[in-house]
Formats: sequence, C-alpha cells, structure tokens
Amino acid sequence: MKNKLILWLSVILLLVVVAFMAKDLFVTTDRPQENIYEYDLKELRKVDSSKISHKEVKQIKIQANELHGIAIDDKDQIYVSTDENILVLDSEGKQINSLKVRGEARCLTVAENGNILVGLGNRVDIRKPDGSLRNSFVVAGEKAFITSLAIDGDNVYVADAGQKIVHHYNIDGEKINEIGGKNPEAGIKGFVIPSPYFDLMIGRQAELWVVNPGRHAFEAYNSRGEQISSWERTSMSLDGFSGCCNPANIAMLSDGSFVTAEKGLERVKIHLPSGDFKSVVAAPELFEEGTVGIDLAVDSQDRILVLDPVQKMIRIFEAK
Repeated sequence: MKNKLILWLSVILLLVVVAFMAKDLFVTTDRPQENIYEYDLKELRKVDSSKISHKEVKQIKIQANELHGIAIDDKDQIYVSTDENILVLDSEGKQINSLKVRGEARCLTVAENGNILVGLGNRVDIRKPDGSLRNSFVVAGEKAFITSLAIDGDNVYVADAGQKIVHHYNIDGEKINEIGGKNPEAGIKGFVIPSPYFDLMIGRQAELWVVNPGRHAFEAYNSRGEQISSWERTSMSLDGFSGCCNPANIAMLSDGSFVTAEKGLERVKIHLPSGDFKSVVAAPELFEEGTVGIDLAVDSQDRILVLDPVQKMIRIFEAK
C-alpha cells in the first residue's frame, strides 16, 4: 500500500513538472517586452519652464509650397528661400519683394553690400540687391549638394553636404581652398554628415564656424583653412545634442553665444561661446513632431527668428 502511494505521488509530481515545462515552451503572454536600451523621447520632449529664456512674440505666415532658408540683412530685412523664389520682408514681416530664382533655393545668405547668395543644388547664384544676376558658379563633383553659404568680404564659403567638405571661393567664383578635410597631423578628424544638414556661419572675429553634425561638434577655421577652435557636446539632455547628426542649423547672438536648432527632438537652444548650455528658446512642444529643417536667423535686436517649414511661418522670439 505504501509503495502504491509513493508511486501515485511520483506520477502527480511528474505531471506537474511537465505542465510547467509545457507552459514555458508553448504559452506566450500579452505582456509587452520592455527594451531597457530604448530612450523615452516623450520624457525628453518635456522642458522645465525655468530653463526657457525666451517668449514667442510674433508669427509671420509665409505663402509657399516649401520653405528652406532664412537670412537677415543689416537693415533687419528678412529673406526666405522657397522652392520657387526668394521672398523679401521688412522687419515687421510685410512682404516687399519676390525674386524669381533658377531652381529650388535650398539656402541663402546676404552680404554687407546687399548682394544675395543663393544655393541651388550644386550651383551658387550671386544676385544684386535688386535681384538681377551678378554671377554664378557650379561646385564641381557628382555628389555636390550645397546646404549653407556664408560670405566675409570677397570670401565665399560653401557647405557641401554631398562631398562632406567646405569650399572656399572668391566672389567671382574662383576656387581658393577646401576646408575641414581629414588631416590627422593637424588634428582635424573630418566632417561626419549622415544627412543633408550641414551648416556654417561667420563669427564675430570673421572666423568661419562649421557644424560637424555627426560628431555633435562646432569647428572654427581661419581663412587659410586652419582649425583655430572647436567644441562638442553629445548628450540626450539639454546640455548637448543627440541623434545621428545635430544641430541641423545655427545662428549667433551679439555676445557670441550660439543658437541651435535640432531635428529628431525639435528644439531651439542657446549655448555659450564655450559650448556650455545656457537656455531653451523654443521647446519641442511648439513644433509638430517630425519637423526637420528648422532654420535660424538673429536680427540687430538679438531677436531670434525661427523658420518653421511645417507650419510655414517665421516665429520670432524675444528674451523674457
């Protein structure tokens, strides 16, 4: 009798073990798998209001199919490049001119003498203040793709995202130099540009500032192409830049601080000349999620003009 009881207990225990094994092997649950490596963009989109230094004071709607770039001249006139033309607005946002261009105007800048430089694919058009064509030149190379322009006197700098280099021309279109190519001996790592966002600008001392977006870095060069300064900030937090390539666009305040616009996590910030984070101008919640191509300009009053290509308007921010 005792042996039969032990036998039955053994059989029951074996069935229980088999049942647990079958459950582990064949039964799935509806519980979502938690990816411990996935970062929560919803949390990163939230910004502490104490970090926001500016308020939006004006919105200027722009009638165009596509908006690409924004620039300001020394009279605070606003220039917007679109897929069809260059729109010129006064400082209050009233349109005062529309200049027909020969293609999709991806970027532009305005010289001190009022000449307007426009980047169209692999070509740079230089137009007089009345819009008439002064001269034009093409950047050589099958992959050439112009994303930003800057001018200092007769020096024209062309950011070429396709060939990952900055071209230095004179105003007549004669090639002078290439800037930013990999040079280990000089400590220059070369530009890393995974997407067509590659911006540059002239600094307060006439130095050329170039974004190295794949490294989340800023690099300064003199007119001879020598690197004279750099800083980088990689971070998922406000104090740096994240994603494959940021910031996408830049501008500079009168005190030398950098204004930056990012994609992926749409936001506009200010970084001190040292590169340290200072404040937020526009939090992600102000933009439609997925907005790319937010361009920037700063006027003589240090107002920050943000070109919002999705909501098709210029948004003007002033310090609180």
